Order: sequence, then structure tokens, then C-alpha cells
Amino acid sequence: MTEFPPTRTEALRRLNAFVPKAGRDYAAKRNYDLPGHPHVSGLSPYIRHRLITEDEVLSAVLARFAPSTAEKFVQEVFWRTYWKGWLEMRPGVWRVYQGSLNGALNRVQTEAGLRTRWEEACGGMTGIDCFDHWAQELAETGYLHNHARMWFASIWCFTLRLPWQLGADFFLRHLLDGDPASNTLGWRWVAGLQTPGKTYTATASNIARYTEGRFNPLHQLTPVTAPVEGLPNPPHSDPPQSGAWDPGKRTGLLLTEDDLSPGFLFAQGLRPAATAVLLGTGARSPLTVSPHVVAFTTAAAEDAVARFSDRLGPVTSPTEDPVAIAAWAGENGLDQIVLPYAPVGPAADRIAALADLTEVPVIQVLRPSDQRAWPQATHGFYRFKENIPRLIADLKGLKAA
Repeated sequence: MTEFPPTRTEALRRLNAFVPKAGRDYAAKRNYDLPGHPHVSGLSPYIRHRLITEDEVLSAVLARFAPSTAEKFVQEVFWRTYWKGWLEMRPGVWRVYQGSLNGALNRVQTEAGLRTRWEEACGGMTGIDCFDHWAQELAETGYLHNHARMWFASIWCFTLRLPWQLGADFFLRHLLDGDPASNTLGWRWVAGLQTPGKTYTATASNIARYTEGRFNPLHQLTPVTAPVEGLPNPPHSDPPQSGAWDPGKRTGLLLTEDDLSPGFLFAQGLRPAATAVLLGTGARSPLTVSPHVVAFTTAAAEDAVARFSDRLGPVTSPTEDPVAIAAWAGENGLDQIVLPYAPVGPAADRIAALADLTEVPVIQVLRPSDQRAWPQATHGFYRFKENIPRLIADLKGLKAA
């Protein structure tokens, strides 16, 4: 965790250091997976938990560069927004993933060959040097370069012939920036499910080029990358709507790991009588989640509480137990619980469980930028990106959360 101190201060330091490189340098060098990852921002663990927000990152970059100059980086930020919006309007895809993951884990228990390949892959013991390096790097640091994630997923699915759900689970257990939407849909894309019939093929020449010769798995990777079997994409539903709270009622603020910058709620007039933190980290997987991930997420939540301590009222310790939050609401005499919207994933599952446990209304409030962008994620990214100029224009004049 020392490579990624879990504080907003560190997020701002990284942003300030990266901004000068966010234009042509990023466009030219972003695909190179080199030691220390010098050509990418390293902001994803912070954006994932919104210790720093997408709006802040985009505003900082666009204050220095024209949108055309920083186009590649701007699009990379919007990919995260797009994935979230796409899954919000198709939440059943997350449920199908969870069910099929359980099925794959059951197979691991009964099929010796599958179990051996899975254990070797997770432990970085396949004999494919680049893949083994990435597996170990991920386990040790909680991070992988985006290009390495694509290569890794392709080798996992097609060369090692492992279920994509087990790979998505491996990532979600270990990535500090493990995001249910980006991770699940990214693995589906590699496997040929997200864009039906289109897979991502890792090749030795591409790996050798973009690792500058550190790795060259010549003759080790399969050229056969037929799409895996799976259900077709469901039609999209309506996008989520933002809830509204009553400023005259006794209100509790609830934070989750999905959004640790509640300043936008205070700007709208929220004055909580008490605050609690409900985490969903342990629910990322049926297996044990990496201690790095648990430690980072918990410390990030504690950093948020410290930053906003003068506006939170009494604060309880972070918990993963919705029952404890229901009790907290009763003990503090709350009339309503307000929180930044928790998108599809483990935290949202915890919130749903909480809503079933208490009669106190649980009100989720969307950020204005999500409310504008998510409804555009009805089809593929290339249709979504037609809206990016308008979404960028909407950032003008926004203050940091």
C-alpha cells in the first residue's frame, strides 16, 4: 500500500505531477508498460473511491490543454464513466456475473485440471514470464498498467483456457482500483461478450513492443481467440434518478467506498446530525479479498472523515455490516439517511440490504456529472463519446467537490 498512500493529499500530488504529461506525451506513450509506470497518471485508485473526482481531474487537465490535445486522456477518464452508466442501465449483468462466478468456483472444487491451471495463474506460476510477472505485480502492489490488464485477461481466457469470471474475480480481489463496472465489462469485452463476437488477442509482438523487450512470449500464446459462450447483452433500462432529501428532517450522512468526496452534498445544503461509513470491500468476492485492498479502502474512508470532520457530526467507525448501520440510524433518531449514489456493485448491494432492514428512508443522490453522462451509455463507447464535447462544456465553472 506504500506505493499508493490512501489520501486525497496524495491524489492531488499525483494529479499535479501528471497534468504536464496529459497531452501529447500521454497520447504517444500511454500504452507502454514500463517499470514505475512513468507514462500514466496512477490516479485510478483515487478516482475509484473518489478521493478525487473525475470532474476535478478533467478540469485540471483541460485548464492546461485544449480538449483535442488531451483527447486520449480525456477519453480514458470517460471510459470509466461510460462503463458505470452502461451497467447502471443493465444491472442484471452484475447479477449474472456473480452467479456464474459461483458456478466457476464450484468447478474449481471438482475439476482437478481446472483447479491446477487456476492456482498456477493466480500464483504467477504458469511459465509464461510476462503473465507470471503481472500476476505477482498485482498481488504485491494492487495495481497493473491498463495494457497489461488487457494482455493478462486475453492470456487467461484463451491461452490458459480459464473462465473469464475467475479472472475478473482475481482482479477484483487484488486491484486497489477494482471497480465492478470497469472490471466486469472489461473482462467481458476481452472474452467477446461485451461487443458480441469481438475478442481481444494478446500477441507476442505487441507485448514485446510495448514492454520495450522486457517480455517476448514468442510461441507461448494461442492465436485462437474465439468468443466465449455467454448470454447476449440485455436491453438497457431507464437510468437511475437522483433522490431528494427533506432539509427539515433529522439527517444522517452515509459514506461508501464509491464516493468519499461528499462536498457536493454540503454545497446543496446537507447538514448531517451524524455520519456513518458502510463499506462493501469484503463483498467483492466469495474468496478472501487482498489485505492491500481492505487496508487502502478503510484508510481512504478514514481520510475522508478526517477531511470533513467539522461538518459530519458524530462519526461511527467504518463497518461492512448493514445491521450496524440500521442500529446507528435508530440510535441517532434519524428521519432519513442520505448518501452519494452507490453504483451497481458490492456497496450498492450493502445499501439494498440496509434499506430492507430499516424503515428510515435511504436516499441516494447522484452527482450532476453522472446524472448527465450515464443516460448516454445506451450503446457502445463510440456513440457515447459523441457526447464528450458537451459533457466537457458542462464542467465549466464547476468547483471541486
